[in-house]
Amino acid sequence: MFKFQTLNVWKKAIEYVDQMMCIADSLPQKYQFSIGEQLRRAALSITNNIAEGSGRRTKKDASVFYNFAKGSVYETINILTVVSKRGLLKESASERRILYNTAEEICKMLTGLMR
Repeated sequence: MFKFQTLNVWKKAIEYVDQMMCIADSLPQKYQFSIGEQLRRAALSITNNIAEGSGRRTKKDASVFYNFAKGSVYETINILTVVSKRGLLKESASERRILYNTAEEICKMLTGLMR
């Protein structure tokens, strides 16, 4: 098992990525390539950067990648906001709140790793 696979933030982020992929897959066809693909890439970047950061030798080097992961979380929230404003998000308000809470929790966990 790799180090990143033991990190709680990576485990939580994997679940979040799966939710983002489902949302991207549920977008209308005309948005699949533009918004859908951007959401998929931003979401996948979260776990990729956590994995890459965990493999770095120094805490300073790892922190750079954890910060990139945090930025990707922010990017997914921005995309969700745009998609929601366009009426394209099928999730209920309570489901959206859960997604936002999960994103906030991931960001807090990443901040903890950077300290």
